[in-house]
Amino acid sequence: QLRLVESGGGLVQPGGSLRLSCAVSGFTLNYYAIGWFRQAPGNEREGVSCISSSGDTTNVADSVKGRFTISRDNAKNTVYLQMNSLKPEDTAVYYCAISGSSRCVPWDKYFNWGQGTQVTVSS
Repeated sequence: QLRLVESGGGLVQPGGSLRLSCAVSGFTLNYYAIGWFRQAPGNEREGVSCISSSGDTTNVADSVKGRFTISRDNAKNTVYLQMNSLKPEDTAVYYCAISGSSRCVPWDKYFNWGQGTQVTVSS
């Protein structure tokens, strides 16, 4: 059964850092691109970053460019999102999902969402 589980969220002060993890099971991670998304209360879910199956291509949303970095360890079946210089507007539930392709695809093509992990940036 295909499953993605996010972890690593929490409460952090502005300017702080967190590393989120997306652990996958039920499929071979190294065949697929993975995307990170977030959804703040009252907002639609938005794409944050994606990484190709080999890790050689990444896309990052303009809102987090220069602050967030996506990476993957296929041997550990895990994709990471390193978040630095966090801002209050980064507060959201963060999700990962699979693209079904080896490449990053349009945000609306991802599926099999995890349960999400809450990130709260507040002083």
